[in-house]
Amino acid sequence: MRAVLRFLCTALLLAFASGAGATPHVILVQNSGWMEPFYSDPASQFKPLVGALAGAVVQPGDALVLAAFNQSLPGAPSPKALLSMKADEKTTRSRVNAALAKLDTARKPNSSALADTDLGEAVQAAITTALGGKPGIVWLVTNNRNSPNNDQATAARNREFYELIHRGAAIDKVVAFPLKMPVQGKHYSANGLMVYAFAVGKEGSRALDGLLVSRRIARVITEQPARLKPLDRDTVRLVPAQVENAPGVAFSQAPNGGLRADVDPDARTPRASIRWQLENAMYPYTITSATLSARSALAGEERKIELANTKVSNLAPGKPVPLGSTMQLPVAQLPDKWSMEAMKSAGSAYVLPGRIELHLANQRLELSQAFRQRMAALFPGDPLPDIFTPPATVQASNAVLPIEVRVHYGMAPLAALGGIAAALLAAAAAAAYAYGRPRVAQVTVEDELRTMRARPGTTQPIYDKAGVQVAQLKTTLFGHQLLDLREGAQVRLGR
Repeated sequence: MRAVLRFLCTALLLAFASGAGATPHVILVQNSGWMEPFYSDPASQFKPLVGALAGAVVQPGDALVLAAFNQSLPGAPSPKALLSMKADEKTTRSRVNAALAKLDTARKPNSSALADTDLGEAVQAAITTALGGKPGIVWLVTNNRNSPNNDQATAARNREFYELIHRGAAIDKVVAFPLKMPVQGKHYSANGLMVYAFAVGKEGSRALDGLLVSRRIARVITEQPARLKPLDRDTVRLVPAQVENAPGVAFSQAPNGGLRADVDPDARTPRASIRWQLENAMYPYTITSATLSARSALAGEERKIELANTKVSNLAPGKPVPLGSTMQLPVAQLPDKWSMEAMKSAGSAYVLPGRIELHLANQRLELSQAFRQRMAALFPGDPLPDIFTPPATVQASNAVLPIEVRVHYGMAPLAALGGIAAALLAAAAAAAYAYGRPRVAQVTVEDELRTMRARPGTTQPIYDKAGVQVAQLKTTLFGHQLLDLREGAQVRLGR
């Protein structure tokens, strides 16, 4: 009972230790009878592998639960927590190694018989109890022998494990790493291990994807991950190879794995012919046949992408095939280089996000023979590789390629507008100066030459020698004018 409580309380630890950006990890280590050679062989690298894996994938701030599992029986609960901690930068690996140091193969209660194995039970307990139904990653380190109660009907037991993987709604993604590790024990021998990674929830899936992309797992496990789930999304990759008939448009791979289209602001070609490399992203499966269709979603518009080939066959992982396409570009939606959007983006890039969607209908998958042979060599006589058989319900898949259209606006339009603005300001300043500067006018009144000063826009009276107003002088930017000239008055401009 104490062990059960110990395992239950790990959920509280995970809730406490998991902060923003942190990923809870549960590492399940099998210690049933079939694992005997991994514990008894002095040359076994089993425990060091687990410690190194924990040190690589569990990052500072992440919650970690390490547990041993076999099959739960009255008086012998399984899984049993060995360690629960909030990871730091330096001690994760050493603490995991210390917790594993005294772990040995388990025996049934009140018996000398070695314990049996229940893989599904261990994974379910990790998801529901240790993670408490919250997102995270469950790691399962096993010799792939699934035989609860020493049941010889292993195919049926494997089918239950299969159903958990493919039908379990909480499990978003599963990858497996078959590892060669020959060991010889007192009772049994083995050729290899399997490390499974179960991503629970969308957040767990994103965290697992991040670990795969960052190659943190590859620091310890160099084997290519074999995908178990999902088999209906992100099944292929499109890599741009060549762009034709599109002056001013260049495609490249973006750092996030998406596609980037760099467009000249003067480019107005409505269509581009793009040659891709179509890659199968579902190791270890071969896409034996599928029907392809594609569309783009850019600048709020969805358009069909015309494909040179709509059928694909025998597409094996790591062996890309060329695929031609004609894609419409959103040139009508690109801001003009004199627009406010372009001015704001001068010297950088105006970005239009979008996506390319590739749909595979009537999809048929087949496990590669090379992988089958590798599994048979690592786990001889074990039918567990049947879990890699694609579900019959998976007959279609989708792949989404993020794309961003980047329009590079130069500084010339902004500089031109700046020049125009500067000229207008200068003209306005000159006009203001001219408007404010007094103008000199010479006026002859009764043969007397007078000099008068006035600012543009003003009107002032003109008097004769007797002090009587005989006219008015109006001053403008362009000169002077006599107004209200009295009849008979001797007044004129100039001498």
